[in-house]
Parts: sequence; C-alpha cells; structure tokens
Amino acid sequence: MRIDILTLFKEQFNGFLETSIIKRAIDKKQVEINLIDIRDFVQNKHKQVDDTVYGGGSGMVIMVEPVVLALESVKTKDSKVILLTPSGEVYNQEKAISLSKEKHLIIICGHYEGIDERIKHFVDMEISIGDFVLTGGEIPSMVVVDSITRLLDGVITKESLESESFNDNLLDYPVYTKPRNFRGYEVPEVLVSGNHERIKEYRQEERIKRTNERRKDLIDNVK
Repeated sequence: MRIDILTLFKEQFNGFLETSIIKRAIDKKQVEINLIDIRDFVQNKHKQVDDTVYGGGSGMVIMVEPVVLALESVKTKDSKVILLTPSGEVYNQEKAISLSKEKHLIIICGHYEGIDERIKHFVDMEISIGDFVLTGGEIPSMVVVDSITRLLDGVITKESLESESFNDNLLDYPVYTKPRNFRGYEVPEVLVSGNHERIKEYRQEERIKRTNERRKDLIDNVK
C-alpha cells in the first residue's frame, strides 16, 4: 500500500515514521508512506498558504489552490482521497479495515481554521477521529495510518488481530503476565489452569462483560 500525507508540518512525523511497527513495515516494503509539503505548491509570490475568512471571523483559512495542486501531484486512478476534519464521519475499526484494502490513500491534514470549503469537491471521504478539536490534522493522520498499517498482510500476526478490541463489536479481553500475585492481586485461576477450551470461553465471557459495562452502544450490535 502507498500512503501520501499532505501537510504543512512534515517535521511532526519524524518520530512516528522512525519507530516501532510503522518503521518495520516501511523497511519491509509492506507500506510506502510519503510526506507532501503543501507549501511547495503555493503560487503567490509571498508563499502564503492561508488567508483571512470571507465574511469575517477569527483565524486564518488554508487556501484551496495549493492543497489541490499538491493532491494532483500524487493522485492516480487508484487513489482514495481522505480529508481529516472534525465535521467528518467518526473513524472506527470498520473503516480502518475497509481502507486497508485500498491500493493508494491520500490523506489531507488541515490546520488553523481549516481548509477552504471547496476542497470537499476534490476528496472521496471526510473523517473525524472523535468529537473534539485538535490544532491540526497531523495527529489524526498518524492515528489513521497506524490503524491501517497494522492491518496489512504480514505486519502483525493474524492471531493477534483476531483477538483485538472491536472485532465483532466487542472490546478486548483482559490480559496478564508475571508475577502471578502482585500485592494481593492475583491472575485469574482459569488462565493458569492449562484448560485451553475453558480459557477461550473465559476470554469471550470477559469481552462481553467488559463491552456491556463500558460500551453499551456496541453491545446492541453484537452477533
């Protein structure tokens, strides 16, 4: 998969692309991630990427022209273009799975008071990572890229993915490791019993219990 990220702040991605699973996936060529600087496509002589709001209002708005030019510089017939915006559809695991099957993603990061509304004529979908506002789209883009990359073939073992939260609309089961007893808090007996069938049942019961307690909005959709 190829992912192109359109941003005004490429430096924010340095640590993200150089550590952990993302770096390994890049090194193994399981994913290609490119950073496109929107400023490189500014056409005015002052290299100004934003301007004041038509109709009045506070803040500055990113102009549509440099964003579209940056987009067109990398877009192909296989591209799916994503605009990160608080007014987009809320992102979830189902969307991550769907996007992980695409060949080429282009992710546009907004900033300041956002991007000129006309950018929406050039994108395929708008995504929000939650009901809150951040300074820019760089952190949300990392969230989206991470959630998608880990689903690509070979990046993480299939067994690990199958037991994660939100599969079948259930949260993940609780996990434990050594020591068996920590300050009086003990690992559940069933997990050290060696009875793999009972362990499987216990974990499924815990997934249902945890989801019912913490996310009743999900439990209604459990098959």
